[in-house]
Amino acid sequence: IGREVTRGLGAGGIPENGRKAAEESRADIMKLVQGSDLVFVTAGMGGGTGSGAAPIVAEIAKEAGALTVGVVTKPFGFEGKRRMQQALAATEALRAVVDTLIIVSNDRLLQIIPENTPLQKAFSVTDDVLRQGVVGISEIIIRPGLINVDFADVRTIMGDAGTALMGIGRGSGKARAQDAAAAAISSPLLDFPIERAKGVVFNIIGGNDLTLQEINAAAEVIYEAVDPNANIIFGALIDESMSGEIAITVIATGFPSGVAGQPGTDTEAKPVSKSTTTTVPVQSVEKSNSESNVDNDVPDFLNRLRRKK
Repeated sequence: IGREVTRGLGAGGIPENGRKAAEESRADIMKLVQGSDLVFVTAGMGGGTGSGAAPIVAEIAKEAGALTVGVVTKPFGFEGKRRMQQALAATEALRAVVDTLIIVSNDRLLQIIPENTPLQKAFSVTDDVLRQGVVGISEIIIRPGLINVDFADVRTIMGDAGTALMGIGRGSGKARAQDAAAAAISSPLLDFPIERAKGVVFNIIGGNDLTLQEINAAAEVIYEAVDPNANIIFGALIDESMSGEIAITVIATGFPSGVAGQPGTDTEAKPVSKSTTTTVPVQSVEKSNSESNVDNDVPDFLNRLRRKK
């Protein structure tokens, strides 16, 4: 993009140059997105091209009538205040022109990557999180599964929804469905809790051994965590390579104005305890017959949810 503005030399870390380049190539971008039902705009915010061009690309996609979803990263803290300020300004500009915006903080990724991870692999984790956000939404629509979801359903949840949160969880063993769901809704990737979400899309992927009871168990965990009147849709897919394991991607939308991450609120990520996985730590509970809030006939994860209330 921007053959005349940048002459192929990049934006120089200046968002205005990225914006001008996209404006110059507006007609070419429109040709690419024309006729699309769903457009993902992914970028690393803070630099010149992503910060400047992404809002223009999203604006064009919306003009073309597509459901437009932004999936972007915020820079690492060590990249400096100027880059972070550019990222925050660009994020607000993008928020104004997309239907749904998913923001992943690189600093939060830093907290879930083991300390001895090679640099190249660490950066690939960032890319993979963005990929999972795109795949988690698109596969619900286009990939045949046990439970299929129409594009219109996804549009209902994500159309003009504003800020969205994405959580990813995996589980194995006897309680793998509950564990995967709990990990997804408590993922270190989340900037704030999903309790007040009024729209939720979640996708469950498992092997041939995935059962209906496990889908129900995972759904119960998610239902307990969001707004009681939330509009929830989900898909269930079979991946033969995932025998013995379940992966769940949760996209939560429809947060009330004033909730963290919405326009006019503090968008800086709050520090969380360092972890090398996205699984939820389960506090050990000393069992006693005198505990009135524990029902031995109810699964452990439901008892934990009760104690949190």
